[in-house]
Amino acid sequence: MKKVELPGLDSYYFYEKLENGLECFLLPYENKNNYFITYATKFGSNQTSFQLPDEKKMIKVPDGIAHFLEHKMFEQEDGVDPFTHYAKSGTGANASTTFDSTQYICYGTQNIEENLDYLLNFVNEPYFTDENVQKEKGIIAEEIKMYDDVPEWVLEEEIRKSVYHVHPMRIDIAGTVEEIDKITKEDLYTCYDLYYQPSNMFLIVAGKFDPEKIMEVIHHNKHMQKKQENKRVIEKEYREKATVNAKHKELKMNVVVPKIGYALKIDRNQLKIKDDFLLDLYLQMFTTVVFGISSTFREKVRNEQLMTSFYTHWDRADHFKTLLIMAETTKPKELLQAIREEMQHLTISKEDVERMKKVWISSEVKMIDMVETSVNNMFDDIIKYGKPIANKIEIIRQLDVKVLNQLLQTLDKENCIEVIMYPNEVK
Repeated sequence: MKKVELPGLDSYYFYEKLENGLECFLLPYENKNNYFITYATKFGSNQTSFQLPDEKKMIKVPDGIAHFLEHKMFEQEDGVDPFTHYAKSGTGANASTTFDSTQYICYGTQNIEENLDYLLNFVNEPYFTDENVQKEKGIIAEEIKMYDDVPEWVLEEEIRKSVYHVHPMRIDIAGTVEEIDKITKEDLYTCYDLYYQPSNMFLIVAGKFDPEKIMEVIHHNKHMQKKQENKRVIEKEYREKATVNAKHKELKMNVVVPKIGYALKIDRNQLKIKDDFLLDLYLQMFTTVVFGISSTFREKVRNEQLMTSFYTHWDRADHFKTLLIMAETTKPKELLQAIREEMQHLTISKEDVERMKKVWISSEVKMIDMVETSVNNMFDDIIKYGKPIANKIEIIRQLDVKVLNQLLQTLDKENCIEVIMYPNEVK
C-alpha cells in the first residue's frame, strides 16, 4: 500500500492497485465508530453505443440499461437480496446510477470486514434470467412514469434536451418505458462483462478500521484473486455541436407557481485553462459569487420578489461544461431577464475571490472529518479527474482573480437556453 498525504488537512489515505486492475482507496479514522464503503464502476447511462472487443461494428444497447443493471444486481441466485443480508447486522445498503458511473454502497458501525467481503461478492455475481428481467421492466416503468409527474425532474430534462443535440446527456438516466422494454438478459450480461471489470472499477473504504486487515479481506476475496482479462471497449464519439439545440421552450404542467430553467453551454476546448479540476474551481467560484445564496444578485431578485427558490448546477459532457439554473418564480420572464443582464456584466473582485478561498479551505478542513462526505468527494474526483485530488487546499490558495475574470470574458453568453414551465391553466 502507498500512503498519500493530504496537505493542509492533517490526513491521508492508502492506495493500492491490485493485479486485476482494481484500484483501492482506504481512509482510516481513529476518532470514528462508523464506516462507509463504495464499490463503483465507470459505467453510466451515457454508455449505450460501443464496439465489442474483436468486433468491427458499433452496437447500441437500450437507453437506461446501466440503471436497469444496477437494479438487477440486487437479485441473487440464492434468493437472499443484499438489503436483507445487511439488515441483519444493522447495516445500510444502497446503489445509484449517474450519467457516467454506478456505485454500490454499504455503511454501518460493525462487521466491516464481513460486509466488505459480501459487497465484493454480490457485485461480482450477476444473476439475470428472462423471468427476472421481465419482472423488473414493470417496476422500472412505474419509476419512470412517477418521475414524469415531478415538475422539477421534467424541467431539468427539458433543459438538457435544449442544450444537447445528440449527446446521451439529453436522455433520462432511467431511459424510457419503450427503451427498457427492449432490454434482454443478454444485453445485461454484455454490459456487465465489459464494464464491471476490475480495471474499470474502484473501491473506497472510510471509517475506523485496520488498513492491513481491510486489504487482507480484499486480497483473499474469491473474486479478487481471479486474473481477469482487460477488455478494451471503444465507445462512440458523439459529434456534439458547440451551439445549443434550442434557444427557448415553454411547457405546461400541474404546478402552482411557474418555474424557469436557464443553461449556458461552454466548449472547454475554446478556453485557455486546460486542467479540468482548476477549470471546475473557477467555474464554481463564478456561480457561487454571482448566483450564490449571499450574492448581490440573489438579494436583488429576492427584494424584487422575482423568485421563491433558486438552484445552480454544473453538467459535464465530453468537452462541454454547462451551467444549469432552475428557479421557481411568479415572474418568469422578469427573472430570466435579470439572469441575462447579470451574465452580460460579469466582473468579480479580488475581495470576493479571497473571501471564497477562505470559505472553501475552511470547508475542506471540516469535510475531511466526515466519513461519508470524504468518500463522496473522493468518488467525484475519481469519476471526474481519474484520481483523488490530494492537494486541493494548495490549488485553492493559488486561484487568481485575473485568471477568473479573463475566463468570464471569453464565455459566449449568447450560447444559452431558456425554458419556462407554466401552470396548466395559465400562460
